Amino acid sequence: MQQFVVPQFIDVEDRIFGPITVRQFLILLATGLLIFISYKLADFTLFVVITLFLGFLAIMFAFVRVNGQDFHYVILNIIQTLRHPSLRIWRKDYSDKELNYLRKQEIEEVAEKEIIKIARPERIRDLALIVNTGGFYRPEED
Repeated sequence: MQQFVVPQFIDVEDRIFGPITVRQFLILLATGLLIFISYKLADFTLFVVITLFLGFLAIMFAFVRVNGQDFHYVILNIIQTLRHPSLRIWRKDYSDKELNYLRKQEIEEVAEKEIIKIARPERIRDLALIVNTGGFYRPEED
């Protein structure tokens, strides 16, 4: 029987520079490019503020993991939860007119259910024969 090698650690990303993965490298590279652009276009104070802000975000998105998930997945889950909460509460307030209409509907439904249909003796006999013969008896259809 031929044996096959089962791949393991398929959830581990490829490393390119020591402990840095491709995703982390691209995040840091893009951040470095944005910091360079801010250095060329902004004055020094604004450059320092932008550098601190972008550096903090880059480190968060590149290296932070929450419960085994990358930080950008956590952010996406938070946004999705805020946009579509799982607890939905419906509080319908009825007006007096709607309540009266619904009460009338309920009374009409109860009145319809109280009508007793009288079965013909022939139908009762046919049903008894069907039950007694285990379904072999077939009454003649009208």
